[in-house]
Amino acid sequence: MSMSEFCNREVVFATREMSLPDAAQLMRTYHVGDLVVVDEINGKRIPVGMVTDRDMAIEVVSQAIDPNKLNVGDIMSQQLFSVPENEGVFETIRLMRSKGVRRLPVVNQEGGLVGIVAADDILDLLAEEIAELAKVAPREQEHEAKTRP
Repeated sequence: MSMSEFCNREVVFATREMSLPDAAQLMRTYHVGDLVVVDEINGKRIPVGMVTDRDMAIEVVSQAIDPNKLNVGDIMSQQLFSVPENEGVFETIRLMRSKGVRRLPVVNQEGGLVGIVAADDILDLLAEEIAELAKVAPREQEHEAKTRP
């Protein structure tokens, strides 16, 4: 399964210029703990960073910095990892593991934002697949009992 089939296409995003209070309000409104930071170029949203509620707590609140004096671009992660929309689930898991990230923006061939995938989403998918696989043995036994009396 490719990320284009699986990712969440309703991405909550911010721009570098957005104030931290506005970003926090956006997170609260949409019940998310992170925002993909984008630059809008030729009508495309190009991911350039991520900002999390943890970033706000660690970089701003714990340092007693006035959040009204900062924008998202001031505290966003500078190193962004993303995954192409045609990438598979297991390759995405490997990328998350190797980079130590739990969320990845999903991008098209032009680098435009098409979605986001989280480790929790992949865990849910794998749990469903394992549950379906667990049903095979009893059905196989049932089938064998009917065909070989």
